[in-house]
Amino acid sequence: MRFRHRAAAGFATLLLPLAGLVGLASPAQAATTATATYTKTQDWGTGFEGKWTVQNTGTTAISSWTVEWDFPSGTSVTSAWDADVTSSGTHWTAKNKSYNGSIAPGASVSFGFNGAGTGSPSNCKLNNDSCDGTTVPGDAAPSAPGTPTASGVTDTSATLAWSAATDDKGVKNYDVLRDGAKIATVTTTSYTDTGLTAGTDYSYTVQARDTADQTGPVSGAVAVHTTGGTNPPTTGSKVKLGYFTEWGIYGRNYNVKNLVTSGSAAKITHINYAFGNVTNGQCAIGDSYADYDKAFTADQSVSGVADTWDQPLRGNFNQLRELKAKYPNIKILWSFGGWTWSGGFAQAAANPAAFAQSCYNLVEDPRWADVFDGIDIDWEYPNACGLSCDTSGAAAYKNLMQALRAKFGTGNLVTAATTADGSTGGKIDAADYAGASSYVDWYNVMTYDFFGAWAAQGPTAPHSPLTSYSGIPTAGFTTADAMAKFKAKGVPASKLLIGIGFYGRGWTGVTQDAPGGTATGAAAGTYEQGIEDYKVLKTSCPATGTIAGTAYAHCGSNWWSYDTPATIGTKMAWAKTQGLGGAFFWEFSGDTSNGELVSAINSGLG
Repeated sequence: MRFRHRAAAGFATLLLPLAGLVGLASPAQAATTATATYTKTQDWGTGFEGKWTVQNTGTTAISSWTVEWDFPSGTSVTSAWDADVTSSGTHWTAKNKSYNGSIAPGASVSFGFNGAGTGSPSNCKLNNDSCDGTTVPGDAAPSAPGTPTASGVTDTSATLAWSAATDDKGVKNYDVLRDGAKIATVTTTSYTDTGLTAGTDYSYTVQARDTADQTGPVSGAVAVHTTGGTNPPTTGSKVKLGYFTEWGIYGRNYNVKNLVTSGSAAKITHINYAFGNVTNGQCAIGDSYADYDKAFTADQSVSGVADTWDQPLRGNFNQLRELKAKYPNIKILWSFGGWTWSGGFAQAAANPAAFAQSCYNLVEDPRWADVFDGIDIDWEYPNACGLSCDTSGAAAYKNLMQALRAKFGTGNLVTAATTADGSTGGKIDAADYAGASSYVDWYNVMTYDFFGAWAAQGPTAPHSPLTSYSGIPTAGFTTADAMAKFKAKGVPASKLLIGIGFYGRGWTGVTQDAPGGTATGAAAGTYEQGIEDYKVLKTSCPATGTIAGTAYAHCGSNWWSYDTPATIGTKMAWAKTQGLGGAFFWEFSGDTSNGELVSAINSGLG
């Protein structure tokens, strides 16, 4: 079977085990021309995040650097970035990477690490001499300010106010962020943003900075819609979309009829049928037997009537036709690509018009034209790497969507599943999603699979965090970061759907309840190691806590993260405050037999 890998982002930035960190640089400069300063940027009790900053205070360039320090017994570095970190007992050594060894006069570089324990560094040396810098061990970062409130909203401005953050050394100022990008730094707890566009959605957050220049966590977000303009806020029904997999009828024994018996069909608006293939620059059938040939028995059929050998259309397509007859409000899209078949998009992008024509011919085939209401494109990932790497260029995605819209017209839906990699320079930055958005009805933003047991040793982390949290392994791998980045690039909020995974991701060999623990590998799963359906996990490993808007569970030596009806409710409420167009989920068969996760999405969106 071709199981769709739901990865939201690349993992090249995941932290490496310390055993793999081998120093290459050698000391070259004395610390009389440089300083090394330590700050504890985050602290979560049993662990912390630390940062060293090396500054060239001399008049000539530094070609390489080495920072050394001692930790008390019980305190250690567990993972690091932007430096090669090794240890000998309680003595720790950090050497520059190949790309950040050179420091110009007056310039500085920083590297960071996650630590276990509560101790502070001592006996610091920089290039075999005194660090000569002011260290601030134990200085906690400021707390998150209160979620801003908006007032005085006009066509071009909005006034924000928030409750103050706290800090042991005092708060110096606040950064104001619009759609994830800093627009101002103020010393008060209010700010008026001007020069805005009429009739436009914006999202604001704030972040405090203390007197040691440490920044704390970002506040909650407030959505603002400026007055005027020609596009008033969306007040109509939200999209509630689920994926139905063609292969689910095999080992999972999940048929279209299950949408009816679970009650889910009455609570959704759209279905993505996954997947059609992309090959030779064209759309193609994925599994002909499942799609239009398999004969369903009466007890398996939506209509309760068995398929016959001579009927014109059988398989999932006919079952979807029967579902639409029973629920005429449901719209069905044929989704092409996915993790396994996205390698075909590079050739398709070379001739977008020919690709669009082939897709139109297949979707509108007279045998099943009445079944489908449009096309969905799941390209993982344009101008970036998934199962294979694409080098079509940033404009290829926009060109492909433009050709599809031109061919399918305004009477059909054209949608797409997208990455949720909100990191700086990540996959959202790789393609022209903003330019393509004018041709699509919406984007299914895959806000799940940020973390998982492909990092076999951990750290354990929720695979679908709504927001950031202390100790998150990779900055930008959250739902909020992804949505803010799309909006900052110009994608309308109403064209963004939040994604929910109907499954969990897990590790084994874990002793720590809270996220951030070490592991020995992937937890066992029914169909794939490290992954399990919600319907199984809810009883086999019930949730024991929540972090960043999603749930996690520690049972025995296994650690899982997954969404529950309660956390889905939280995410749907957040999606509404952000003005998002709705929600989608992967996929129906992971839900309970009475569709409790679909029910949570439906009630949460209203």
